[in-house]
Amino acid sequence: MTGVSSLVGADERAEVRRVWRDLGLPGLVDVHTHFMPDNVLSKVWAYFDALGDGVWPITYRFDQDERLDVLRGFGVRYFTALSYPHRPDMARWLNSWAASFTEGNPDCLRSATFYPEPDAKDYVAEAIDSGTRVFKAHLQVGAYDPRDPLLTDVWGTLADAGTPVVVHCGSGPMPGDFTGPGPFSEVLRAHPRLTAVVAHAGAPEYTAFLDLVERYERVHLDTTMAFTPYIERMSPFPRAELPRLRDLGHRVLLGTDFPNIPYAYLEQIRALVDLDLGSAWLRGVLHDNAVGLFGL
Repeated sequence: MTGVSSLVGADERAEVRRVWRDLGLPGLVDVHTHFMPDNVLSKVWAYFDALGDGVWPITYRFDQDERLDVLRGFGVRYFTALSYPHRPDMARWLNSWAASFTEGNPDCLRSATFYPEPDAKDYVAEAIDSGTRVFKAHLQVGAYDPRDPLLTDVWGTLADAGTPVVVHCGSGPMPGDFTGPGPFSEVLRAHPRLTAVVAHAGAPEYTAFLDLVERYERVHLDTTMAFTPYIERMSPFPRAELPRLRDLGHRVLLGTDFPNIPYAYLEQIRALVDLDLGSAWLRGVLHDNAVGLFGL
């Protein structure tokens, strides 16, 4: 295995570590990272490659052990293995792979996913019972309606268990038939105790998703790609909402999309620092809020 020092610049690694050390933290908790079977990840990378030269380069295109080495080298104490199906009869297999991955990597929060299909309520309950800590739902890639009756019991089971689910429900970077705040807000209306983490801070519908965080006490945001120069060019976060983002900081969690990001990991950390919302806010986002949510 190639050493981490050969994969990322020493300056990047040192600067990421300097940020959390200066805040008095023991490291980072990243709730939105992707580890999945190689054949699935290669298709994800092929999708981004097909966007064209330089549109979305995969910065950390390394093998699995090397990616783990890089992430830990940044000082990430806990992370996730988020995956998502795009068709039926896929979620069980992804969940089985993720369970095995976590057995070998105990710093990964055991992750799982689901799809609207008749046995979804059963395998979600089984995953929770066997120790799953976090689920992923991707409404754009999965192209499904979160209000599908086949998911009613799934959302209910997750709400009852208090198990967080990271939901890509915003319309960025490309809208889907069921993205945007409307469909998922109806799920929350039906399941107000659902512990949801809105991926990408709900980009580009930031304001509407902040409204949902205010309305439902178990709804959170993750920072994945938000506030970075890459996203700010396309979907700038409204500066007028920064006070509200600060006030709701206890429900904002670090997410990055590692390894599938078109820039250095450091850019996400710098973007959060540059918001200048205070050291207490930053400590919570980078570490403490996730520690509390997941009982780490």
